[in-house]
Amino acid sequence: MLRSLEIRDMLIIDRLELDFRPGLNVLTGETGAGKSILLDCLGFVLGWRGRAELVRAGADQGEVVAVFDLPAGHAARAVLEEAGLEAEDELILRRVNTADGRKTAWVNDRRSSGEVLRALSDTLIELHGQHDDRGLLNPRGHRQLLDVFAGVDPGPLRRAWTARAEARKVLATAETALAEIRSEEEFLRHAVAELDKLDPQPGEEADLDARRRLMQAGQRIREDIARAAQALGSDGAEGLMADAARWLDGTVEQADGALDEPIAALGRAITELGEAVQGVELCLDRLSFDPREMEAVEERLFAIRALARKHGVLADDLGGFAEGLRDRLASLDGGAENIRALTKAVEAADAVYDAAASAISTQRWEAAGRLDAEIAAELAPLKMERAHFATSFTEAEPGPEGVDQVEFTVATNPGAPAGALNRIASGGELSRFLLALKVVLARGGEALTMIFDEIDRGVGGATADAVGRRLARLAETAQILVVTHSPQVAARGAHHWRVEKKVEAEMTTSTVLPLAPEARVDELARMLSGENVTDAAREAARALLTG
Repeated sequence: MLRSLEIRDMLIIDRLELDFRPGLNVLTGETGAGKSILLDCLGFVLGWRGRAELVRAGADQGEVVAVFDLPAGHAARAVLEEAGLEAEDELILRRVNTADGRKTAWVNDRRSSGEVLRALSDTLIELHGQHDDRGLLNPRGHRQLLDVFAGVDPGPLRRAWTARAEARKVLATAETALAEIRSEEEFLRHAVAELDKLDPQPGEEADLDARRRLMQAGQRIREDIARAAQALGSDGAEGLMADAARWLDGTVEQADGALDEPIAALGRAITELGEAVQGVELCLDRLSFDPREMEAVEERLFAIRALARKHGVLADDLGGFAEGLRDRLASLDGGAENIRALTKAVEAADAVYDAAASAISTQRWEAAGRLDAEIAAELAPLKMERAHFATSFTEAEPGPEGVDQVEFTVATNPGAPAGALNRIASGGELSRFLLALKVVLARGGEALTMIFDEIDRGVGGATADAVGRRLARLAETAQILVVTHSPQVAARGAHHWRVEKKVEAEMTTSTVLPLAPEARVDELARMLSGENVTDAAREAARALLTG
């Protein structure tokens, strides 16, 4: 419910604060007094697109603040949650427009965008008038309105649509992948065979490279190491040192201890020399290889590196790369069977969706008959008993809402062709069609704040009274704001405001005044008789208020 509206420096409004009530709120006033400005300002704070120049002449900026009550479960709470805004029982929308055209908005004191305001407005306000393009005159919303009236639960159908779309997506992806694999089947089979034949192992390339380097080095140094081994061995240093030790041992007793230390040192040297000879001989053994072995090592090393370059991977990754190619070949070999399974899954998803769409279509058709009958009953008191309202169906492309395109059509005279609301009905007829629609549809829908902008234009007398009575009935379960020139409609309001325009110091401003009972009588009398209010007009006004 719209609780209050505060306007500052907008168009011809200087300062204005309005506190609205539940039920039927009516706004009246002379033509040009500024009633439409109120709606412009409300649309501005709700993010609607409207006038470009809104700031009052001479002001730096204009501002509008709207306060709404949000009961638990209100649809606006979901919009706030999606936008990352905290939902409270009170919703405060504030929007500022500077003189240079910049617009800034806040939702509960948090900066927000025009998109969020518009999303919130769809859950807060419905505007209806002869040029309504946000409500019942927009055929794109007729299916949703019918679904609300019918009590359609769209959840199963939407889930079936999602499952259907996902199954089709998976099938399309598999078909595309299979086609791509088939186009490179020859390459895959050749590459896998080549890799399987070579069978490279992780770390093998580094090991082969080390062995190759050692063999290459061995060719260069083995001759010198062999000469060193000969010089150190039994025919060289090791033999000479052994001879020297033997000679010294034969003279040690006659040397009277002078050779003890040299002989000990010589023993140690012989031991160290033995270890050196053993190490050199071991090295010679390691450097002993068949030239054909080196050729085989180089051949395998170069083959591994060539395959790595060919496929653009590291040598150690060739095994994993080969496994990936084998998987692709396996998917090719089992691709036809997989496609058949996925096709069956799509057919099953299609069947579930078709069943859900058919069930909802049946529910819509049945509800359409009830809707048409109830609207016909509403049209008779509005002096349109000869008019015909019908809910038409055409086939639509399958989607999450089903396969039905729904449009409300009317024929204003018997035998006349039916057509869209905004093309067939005149201004007054259109207003009454819209009111009848809203009265019926509101029974099954969520109660919003509904604004009717001069929806009674072009009607009067008993018809205007019937309009007023239906608005009052509609207001029993919703907050209604009516901008009207009809005294019969205004008399049905539970709360009445008069919009006035005045000129002071060559400055035109508009204000809105709540009317007490006697002031309300005078306003209705003015609406009945014009500028000169007579006692008879006042009596007629009292009769309207008590009728």
